[in-house]
Amino acid sequence: MTQMDLVPPVDYSLVPSTANLAEILERVLDKGIVIAGDIKIDLLDIELLTIRLRLFISSVETAKKAGIDWWETDPALSSRAAERALALENRELKDRVAELEQGAARPSRRRVEERP
Repeated sequence: MTQMDLVPPVDYSLVPSTANLAEILERVLDKGIVIAGDIKIDLLDIELLTIRLRLFISSVETAKKAGIDWWETDPALSSRAAERALALENRELKDRVAELEQGAARPSRRRVEERP
């Protein structure tokens, strides 16, 4: 008799099925997962450094449902946000130029008093 003969056959229908990587990833992206942690560095009971980590992993749709959409307003990540930032800066510069032109068009009191 060999050792293989001593091991009873396994009925795989009774063993709970394990999720493969794709199923796990789909669940995480669908529901979202939060990982939080703090890192503290102390020296002789004096706090030198504290780092607070908050990681939220989800799909874009799940993040939007949670009210997270910073990538849409960050000019480095969104071309629309970059265009909006550029348009805002352009409008502010035009307003400033208009103010300066109006100030240059009005004669100041000092100039009027200096004239004979």
